[in-house]
Amino acid sequence: MEKTLLQKLGDNSITKDQLFKKVTQNYDLIPEILRGVSSPKPLVRYGCAKILMDLSVEHPEKLYPHMDFFISLLESKYRILIWNAIIIIANLTKIDTKNKFDSIFVRYYSFLNNEYMVTVANVVGNSGIIALAKPYLTQKITNELLKVEEISITPHLSEECKRVITQHAIKSFDMFFPQIEQKDRVLLFVRKNLHSPRMSLRAESEKFLKKWG
Repeated sequence: MEKTLLQKLGDNSITKDQLFKKVTQNYDLIPEILRGVSSPKPLVRYGCAKILMDLSVEHPEKLYPHMDFFISLLESKYRILIWNAIIIIANLTKIDTKNKFDSIFVRYYSFLNNEYMVTVANVVGNSGIIALAKPYLTQKITNELLKVEEISITPHLSEECKRVITQHAIKSFDMFFPQIEQKDRVLLFVRKNLHSPRMSLRAESEKFLKKWG
């Protein structure tokens, strides 16, 4: 009996890149890739999630009918799937004609209080995409990003992690700064990091202020 695509992915007889190409040639395969996210095999589970993430960048319209599926992934017991969902949902806001993101705004940004740096950084780092897609949410998103100063330190989120997250916030602000009403608050936020112990954060702050300050 011929193996399914997911079986082939699971035994390495097809790569993620090869499967991604097959999906872009036949979008009817998307439901099978969605099923793969629930696979007990990590190779299949995370391989399919990566394919969907790449698809959300290049062809978000093909995944938008499944946006509720990605919203449900925010409750996953697997952190990597939550990270994938955060990124995919941000990409789908570009074509969110039914404003599904708006209804989960609070849930999405509640991850800023997560104990893991990567989770927080994914929300912060993808906020620029959302603000550009939904300009009317700019002020709400700005208020959320300014809260990164107050993030609590955890065993999985150090002071240095906070600096990484702050750097992501500044990059996101750079994407949609012209839309921001409270520009002075953002500029103050950036200026506070001009003397950061993290060299790349200092450089990001200087570049931002040179452009917008």
